Amino acid sequence: MLSRISRSFAPAAAAVLLLASSALAQKPVSMADSVTATFTVDAIDHANRIVTLKAEDGTFDDVYCGPEVQRFDALKVGDKVSFRYHESLVTSLKHSTAPPKAPAAAAVTRTPGAAPGGTIARQMTAVVTLDAIDPKVPSVTVSTENGHKMSFKVENAKNLEGYKVGDKVEVTYTQALAVSVTTPGK
Repeated sequence: MLSRISRSFAPAAAAVLLLASSALAQKPVSMADSVTATFTVDAIDHANRIVTLKAEDGTFDDVYCGPEVQRFDALKVGDKVSFRYHESLVTSLKHSTAPPKAPAAAAVTRTPGAAPGGTIARQMTAVVTLDAIDPKVPSVTVSTENGHKMSFKVENAKNLEGYKVGDKVEVTYTQALAVSVTTPGK
């Protein structure tokens, strides 16, 4: 279920790597997007801490709620569970060989009150290298410091202007997932 929510934003967030025109090559470029989805609690397995959620399209997903979900016992069949997933990406061209910054730890904030809820967020910064640029598709292939390669389509070929293979691009990527639970009729 959560992968269904987040899957739709990975290509869009990554494509912003090359949104700057050549005139903006040294200025930060940012892109943010979020999606909200609401599910209904269909069943709760208290012994195994599994909640079955029903989507609006009638599909079901089982979600394990570990011990960090402190108000698990407050969940009830029929409750509405809303997930708001947010991603943002900020890039700027870097022509240095500075070592990558250490990744920031994830932060968890619990929602006050009796109903379960909270936000999980993390931010990562990495320097990637442009390995290939294809203005015909248009797309780019990048490699991370640890050798992982990723390819992404770019919305407009003009966004590739001013970039060349070998350029270093610093990417700061933020993900946040907010979860809230409401009981219908309250």
